[in-house]
Amino acid sequence: MPLGECQITAFIATIRPHEALRFYTQTLGLQLLENTPFALVLAAPNAVVRIQKVQELNPHPFTSLGWNVSDIRATSSQLAAKGVTFQRFPGLTQDDLAIWTSPSGAKVCWFKDPDGNFLSLTQHP
Repeated sequence: MPLGECQITAFIATIRPHEALRFYTQTLGLQLLENTPFALVLAAPNAVVRIQKVQELNPHPFTSLGWNVSDIRATSSQLAAKGVTFQRFPGLTQDDLAIWTSPSGAKVCWFKDPDGNFLSLTQHP
């Protein structure tokens, strides 16, 4: 079976599983499928997110997980109302909601989870 026809499982890590569980389910709205000693397993409409419980973590300085959204301003406003802080970067022209418009016209903003993993929202033109 070609992998292009299979559902993707995305992997990310946490050293704060209780905070990660609350953030990913209550703040971001993913559905908990399983909570084991090894991982939180969450469902999104088109993927499974497996948040591995680890002893130490050095978050990547780039995006680890992202969502394509149809209305980035509405989505980022809803997340901001839930306490999400969007990141600002020197050298990028970002609007009042910290949304950057890329050369392709895609609109992107970034935020962090409780472990400092970079997450993003993207609205394609």
